[in-house]
Amino acid sequence: MGTLYYADATRVAIPIPDRELAHIKFVMVNKLRRNESFTFSWDKTEDEGGGRSSIWISAQIPLEFEFDDPTPPEMNREWLEQLSQAASTVSGLTPIPEPVKA
Repeated sequence: MGTLYYADATRVAIPIPDRELAHIKFVMVNKLRRNESFTFSWDKTEDEGGGRSSIWISAQIPLEFEFDDPTPPEMNREWLEQLSQAASTVSGLTPIPEPVKA
């Protein structure tokens, strides 16, 4: 299980499985390299009280990606495309299930 850390002083820790986090990182970094801000939303676990959270992602706010597995996974291009398209909508980037390769 990896973790996405957001901001400095009041750092938010968002647990995300390593493989999924690697794909989300790819999309986030590409958007930020183009100076594009966007929202990122996720469902909170029952341990966190349930519900949903959203944060504003911009180049001015620090991000840290922490992975448990030291080996980067092979990227699924279809999944990257779906995540990238979502990040460009008003709803923003949200974790979605990985599409099964045909």
